[in-house]
Amino acid sequence: MFKFSRIATDPASSARAGVIVTDHGEIHTPIFMPVGTVGSVKGVYHRDLEEDIKAEIILGNTYHLYLRPGLDTLYKAGGLHRFEHWERPILTDSGGFQIFSLTPIRKLTEEGCRFASHIDGSRHTFTPENNVDTQRKIGADIVMALDECCPGDADYRYAEKSLRLTKNWLERFAKRFDETEPLYGYGQTMFPIIQGCVYPDLRLQAVDHALSLDNGNRGGYAVGGLAVGEPTEKMYEMLETVCPVLPADKPRYLMGVGTPANILEGIARGIDMFDCVMPTRNGRNGMLFTWNGIMNMRNAKWTDDFSPLDPSGTSFVDHTYSKAYIHHLFIAKEMFAAMVASQHNLAFYLDLVRTAREHIVAGDFAAWKDGTVKRIMQRL
Repeated sequence: MFKFSRIATDPASSARAGVIVTDHGEIHTPIFMPVGTVGSVKGVYHRDLEEDIKAEIILGNTYHLYLRPGLDTLYKAGGLHRFEHWERPILTDSGGFQIFSLTPIRKLTEEGCRFASHIDGSRHTFTPENNVDTQRKIGADIVMALDECCPGDADYRYAEKSLRLTKNWLERFAKRFDETEPLYGYGQTMFPIIQGCVYPDLRLQAVDHALSLDNGNRGGYAVGGLAVGEPTEKMYEMLETVCPVLPADKPRYLMGVGTPANILEGIARGIDMFDCVMPTRNGRNGMLFTWNGIMNMRNAKWTDDFSPLDPSGTSFVDHTYSKAYIHHLFIAKEMFAAMVASQHNLAFYLDLVRTAREHIVAGDFAAWKDGTVKRIMQRL
């Protein structure tokens, strides 16, 4: 089962609040989805993801899970939910972005993508058909179509050629998806990915093509190939191009984005779902996002600051530990520093989208967003 209902829209922007219903639970949009690439959100217990961070859905990555632990293990475990003991919804990327970003040896053809494992150099091929089969075995509630992630600085000729390949793959992926069934007794839905680089006409072509393949078995639509080297203004321009022509009754997912400001600006343009490694990756390097701005916990200014890590934070770590203590842990290179920072950042991101939702429902999101973006992106 997959259903999306709009609850409210903001009168001064394209922001919307809604609810996605899946067999593993409800997702209240707009939503941020913590990234659990290989079956784990780095440095965070699932108990804390549920009870403290209040994540409603997490991600797994097809490329990484296919390579390790492998499909046989996942199938024997009963799918990724059971393997990692996560009972709420899961979304899997097709692995296209990881092939684009991690593998120096790859070859794209009409058949699919041949690539070398970043682990041991072994050779593999993803086709649209076997990518469906792979994601069926992983067992996510929401699966992404196989696509080519076009570089953000690609010229028009390359972007057009890339889109032709993605459209061909989407047709085959959709056909295979419609011909197969979930393996573990609960429903799965697929999202086509809208590509087209920074060229509005290509993005609109991608939307038209994806809509032509929608037989009612497409839960929503993803916007890919952004935040991959293009200027931020171009990313926003592409969202303004694409979102108005995507179905209003289905969720829209902006893949791999981004900063707190990016998320609020994406919500304002009609995006419902986000994911990014930034909260955990930047957290591991000492960067904390807060309602008052960004803190670098390696900075000596925190050495003797014994105030709570973040008085306005929602996680227990924000009120349990001091800035001085977390600064000390980072300087001492203690693993616990990365764990605390990751938990704080994820809790902040989830609080950010929950608060955005409250303002959408209240009808004052646009005015609230403009002031908030400036505050949360300043350096403390």
